[in-house]
Amino acid sequence: MKKHLVVALAYDRLCTFEFGCTVELFALERPELGVDWYDFAVCAVEQGPIRAAGGITVQAPYTPELLALADTIVIPGWRDADELPPPQLLEWIRAAHARGARLCSICSGVFVLAAAGVLDGQRATTHWRYAGRLAQRYPRIDVQPDQLYVDNGQVITAAGSAAGLDMLLHLVRRDHGAKVGNMVAQRLVVAPHREGGQAQFLPRPMAQGEQGRLSKLMDWVRSHPARPHTVASMAERAAMSPRTLQRQFQQATGYGPIEWLIRERVAIVKDMLEEPDVPLARIAERAGFGSEESLRHHFRRLAATTPGAYRKRFVLR
Repeated sequence: MKKHLVVALAYDRLCTFEFGCTVELFALERPELGVDWYDFAVCAVEQGPIRAAGGITVQAPYTPELLALADTIVIPGWRDADELPPPQLLEWIRAAHARGARLCSICSGVFVLAAAGVLDGQRATTHWRYAGRLAQRYPRIDVQPDQLYVDNGQVITAAGSAAGLDMLLHLVRRDHGAKVGNMVAQRLVVAPHREGGQAQFLPRPMAQGEQGRLSKLMDWVRSHPARPHTVASMAERAAMSPRTLQRQFQQATGYGPIEWLIRERVAIVKDMLEEPDVPLARIAERAGFGSEESLRHHFRRLAATTPGAYRKRFVLR
């Protein structure tokens, strides 16, 4: 049986961090996982020396003809969001899309997919610094500026830099299940699921004292999710007024305190659903939802699926 071939694109002024993340995920052999791991290759999409960030030069062993065989193509950040990609590169991308290859971009790599037209009518994300530019230049794309990554099935886009790791681990979970995805994340020493969106990383002013109190509150709530938290109770514990708490949560996370709490509880539910024998009623109780009905409602809203479907999809029996 043919292995799944992942091809990373390389071009002049290559983004080395995003490229390195792709290599780390797919190029290393992982016999300890007990699954049929990927084949990996690097394809140079233009002639001449490929200069990369940091003053290094990359020599790619394959020509663009390999794209015709790729099952997944990763675009690890385009060199300049304001530079239109070469027409030949866009033709290769369109041809790969037409035959059903999976297309993935990290950070500014989304501009290659956008220029090729494969994102028209779909949701997409990119680094928050580029989101406005992407939406203005390509109005047919539904830009999601607060997401770490957006999965449309065949086309998957990630936000800036480290969000590429979130997306790449998501691909591993899609292909091989949650258990394998968690093992790869453990080897990388990163969280298997990073909840929230990139809105929480936008530069926002916050007083140092308030920042410390909010951070301690969030850690405490995460450790006690089953308690009946309210805005008033959280404000009292943080020694803030409810209005100040609302403002600081919005500035720090992009969400109000209750919405943040619900998302944290859904993250707990996802982790517990990976254990096949834990009843849903017990999960609802431990995560703080109180009832299965409340859990189902919020899980479907945030995860776009049901707890049962999530468990079937991500748990390796």
